[in-house]
Amino acid sequence: MTPVELGYLAGWRLIRALPRPVAAAAFRAGADHAHRKGGRGTARLAENLRRVVGPDLPPAEFDALVRAGLRSYARYWMEMFRLPVLSREQRLATFRLDGEDLLAADMAAGRGVVVALPHAGNWDAAGAWVAAKGWPITTVAERLRPEGVYERFVAFRERLGMEIIPLTGGQQPPVDVLADRLTRGHLVPLLADRDLSARGVPVTFFGAPTRMPAGPALLAIRTGAPLYVTSMWYEPDMARAALTGPLTVPDPDSAPLDQRVRAITQQIADQLAVGIARHPEDWHMLQRMWVEPASPTRAPSQPPTPAPVAPSEPA
Repeated sequence: MTPVELGYLAGWRLIRALPRPVAAAAFRAGADHAHRKGGRGTARLAENLRRVVGPDLPPAEFDALVRAGLRSYARYWMEMFRLPVLSREQRLATFRLDGEDLLAADMAAGRGVVVALPHAGNWDAAGAWVAAKGWPITTVAERLRPEGVYERFVAFRERLGMEIIPLTGGQQPPVDVLADRLTRGHLVPLLADRDLSARGVPVTFFGAPTRMPAGPALLAIRTGAPLYVTSMWYEPDMARAALTGPLTVPDPDSAPLDQRVRAITQQIADQLAVGIARHPEDWHMLQRMWVEPASPTRAPSQPPTPAPVAPSEPA
């Protein structure tokens, strides 16, 4: 077992054994240490948050926002490690979705849905809540290295009631598996706010060009499944989310496929931006987000062939 695997194993075993107030205090202290120390992740979070809130927020207030963002990110990890010990009732009580009735109607009708998520709040708690409701849920996971870490994350999410499809190395392309699950009435959540690969779909996000995954749009077009976008954030005693949609899917005869994918993905970007702007401290984006410095007047490049899905990342 590698040191990385040992670290994750220690997290799952130790953190869930501690009383929640003790674990929360430890993770909060770690976040404050990271804030004081700085570092690449903290700097990247600050850069991304500055794009969200703009240049006019005073330095002291902005510094407090970055610290709050690190605390929120630490809270995600603490709660993620503790999810397996929560009862079904606790999983239902510690997450709330505005717009639950929309999903409930789709699930009752046996209609699969696609939900585009940001890296915000606690997406694992959201998935555990869906499974606790008794709704079938399938998503994808990136093959992490070492392989043992990937296997532990898959086992962790499967214990919560989610079906996990590998992004690579599976018997079928993940987009085919997800399309099949949608036709069977599954809920398919996909992290949708970042894909800087050459196959990401160009969009404008907070006034600047970036790329986002094509998976949600492609699946909605291919299957006819309703496509929703969620905003996600924390409150003191629970994780929260709000559903927007279903989004408008262009008619097949209205434009070529790549243009329809781009139009839908821009809708996703616009709705994600609304939620992130309301709760910037809960957006856990400690990676490069934009493809170049802000230049709202510069048009994004022509989209390449889009990637089919976006991975469901551990963080």
